[in-house]
Amino acid sequence: MHYTGTLYRNPYEPPSPLLEITQGCTHNKCKFCTMYVDVPFRMSPMEWIEEDVQEIAQHDLHTTRLQLVGADPFVLSFEHLKAICDVIHKYLPNVQVMTMAARVTNIKNKTVEQLKELKKMGITEVNIGVESGDDWTLDRIQKGYHANDIVEQVKKLDEAGIDYWLTFLNGVAGRSHSHEHALNSAKIFNQLHPTVVGTGGLTLFPGTELGEEAKRGEFDPLSEKEMMEELKVFLENLECDARLITHHTIAMNLSGNFLENKEKILKSLQNGIDNLDEKKLASIRNNKRTL
Repeated sequence: MHYTGTLYRNPYEPPSPLLEITQGCTHNKCKFCTMYVDVPFRMSPMEWIEEDVQEIAQHDLHTTRLQLVGADPFVLSFEHLKAICDVIHKYLPNVQVMTMAARVTNIKNKTVEQLKELKKMGITEVNIGVESGDDWTLDRIQKGYHANDIVEQVKKLDEAGIDYWLTFLNGVAGRSHSHEHALNSAKIFNQLHPTVVGTGGLTLFPGTELGEEAKRGEFDPLSEKEMMEELKVFLENLECDARLITHHTIAMNLSGNFLENKEKILKSLQNGIDNLDEKKLASIRNNKRTL
């Protein structure tokens, strides 16, 4: 297999073979992330992809799922993704589900009709790290788009019938803009129809711009309690009929079908706020080194 550089798989998806179709991140400017800082973006050569699909077929011919990996492989054009799907179906005829990560900007170069065609070919779900629905926060962390872009582009996925995850990055706005980040993110999410809403707490990893700004006093990170209070504001205002998943850098493990469990989830969160061990949780977060 032609696995190169940093490789990340969605840990919440069912086990399935990983097929790398891009390397690096097309944006690579988010202030909280160094995952692909030393990995230039490029597309995997088609001969690599075909060789890797053949290798997967030798070991798991009857697989019905694939994860297409890279930071944001959905950036590839409709034509390029279609060619990759054709290769996959040639050697793995039972594949029905292909998932991958995406940026909001990746959707812009595809029409709704093209998205519908990709859905028919098996690209049924994308994972989108929107992080915030608040313009001030999006600019602050250099995401490269605004809240109206999120709604405009992601609604195309709704129309095409492609499922998607949306993530909320808890704490990324800092103390000064925490409430607006939480409230405006919920407002944007509520205009869309994600199958999963994921949230994780900001960790200031070594080497990130946001971490360096915090050292200089230019960024005011939230305490563990403040992070959970921000999450509560977000969830109180969230009305998405989706599954809720908390990622591995959050202080609590909250999960479930959100709307039917909203009261229970908020009660559990409030109990965590009332009884948290700030020192212990801060120590756990400070010992993390990567996502």
